[in-house]
Amino acid sequence: MGVGTAMKHLSSFISKMEKEGLSPMVIDTFSYYYKKVVEGETGLVFDRDIDPVHKDEIKDANNLGSWTAAGKKAFKHAVRITLNGGLGTSMGLTGPKSLIKVKDGKTFLEIILQQAEHCNVKLALMNSFSTHEDTLLALSKIDPPGFPLVFLQHKFPKILQEGLSPATWPKKPELEWNPPGHGDVYTALYTSGMLKTLLDEEITYAFISNSDNLGAGMDASLLGYFSENKFPFMMEVAQKTPADLKGGHLARQKNGRLILREVAQCHENELSAFEDIRRYRFFNTNNIWINLKFLNDLIKKEKTIRLPMILNPKTLDPRNERSPGVFQVETAMGAAISLFEGATAVKVPRSRFFPVKKCNDLLAVRSDCFVFSKEKNLMVNPAGILKNKSDTIKIDLDPKYYGKIDLLEERFKDGVPSLVDCESLAIEGNVFFQKNVTLKGEVKIKNSKKSRADIKEGSIIEGDLTL
Repeated sequence: MGVGTAMKHLSSFISKMEKEGLSPMVIDTFSYYYKKVVEGETGLVFDRDIDPVHKDEIKDANNLGSWTAAGKKAFKHAVRITLNGGLGTSMGLTGPKSLIKVKDGKTFLEIILQQAEHCNVKLALMNSFSTHEDTLLALSKIDPPGFPLVFLQHKFPKILQEGLSPATWPKKPELEWNPPGHGDVYTALYTSGMLKTLLDEEITYAFISNSDNLGAGMDASLLGYFSENKFPFMMEVAQKTPADLKGGHLARQKNGRLILREVAQCHENELSAFEDIRRYRFFNTNNIWINLKFLNDLIKKEKTIRLPMILNPKTLDPRNERSPGVFQVETAMGAAISLFEGATAVKVPRSRFFPVKKCNDLLAVRSDCFVFSKEKNLMVNPAGILKNKSDTIKIDLDPKYYGKIDLLEERFKDGVPSLVDCESLAIEGNVFFQKNVTLKGEVKIKNSKKSRADIKEGSIIEGDLTL
């Protein structure tokens, strides 16, 4: 199909977005990306166009203690923005992931509210069209002393891979749309009026993080370093380990500016270089600091925020592999680092990066392997075996029996085992746990029978166990 033929579909996309009430800025942004799709652009970033970032180029957060006092003074001019658009689909849920009970009987949302209250900073939630109503209902029940600000992420229409026309799915029209990635946060701040509201209230500094990462609190030393040096943008990065091979990495463009490359932007022939932790040693934790005045000036100058495109091939109905193939246009929040002259990055400890993506992660966080600091941030238990290690406990649960949250909770209904002295846990087969079980060292439990096996109350397990 020729470019001209495909471009005829653009008017259909524009009409569809206008009917949904999307703002002209969002429509213009999608149109910009759609033209790139039609022209055959894939959003790939090649090794030849970037250079690795060396360890001596990046400040270490452990050495920023002298900025703490300045950061505490800046709290009154700061906002914590939490990305709350995700559903817990990877764990078998259909509602907001932030409403999962994650620790001490509290949900992600309740803990984030406590973290913001502890620092006495404003909290804003960016909801998606999938999480908005459920989140508002949950907030009305929690009734926090400081009700958070709320704004909505936009949505983009899905593009049929065959013909590049708008995807249609009459039996479930909401599947015709996709969230445009967390890179939409900047446009959503502007079009919702939230950016103006914050600036009018003399809120200059924003810390943005995912709702499922409870290690990412509003850190005074990082805020002090960011605010006093008048950086427009700062990305928190961590040292890559073999567990982070797919994490988007930091690099430097030939013009000297920093850039983020996601795995979806890497050509398959260059995956080995992408995953080389000695070459690309820093990965993006998706904890971002941004000066809202700089953001506002950039949008006014450019009339939009145009981040590097990520083109995700999917099926129209994610649960139906036989549904038509579509492209989802997305962008990454961290990619904005390339838009700001003078943007920087800072290396943070792994304690600021404990995302809960799967049931394996949820079990670890629910256990005594993790505790809360006095600042209400999640941290590895200092009394445990992992206290002096850079990595956290490795958990590998049989997805057939533990891959969904209801299956996980059924097998640990009497409580999560003590993991404070456990380095790794692997479970194969159908295993149920009674209360007060303790696991130590490197533990492998296997049940090869079709029937369930039970770990008895009070058991202490070390090493391999075949049931």
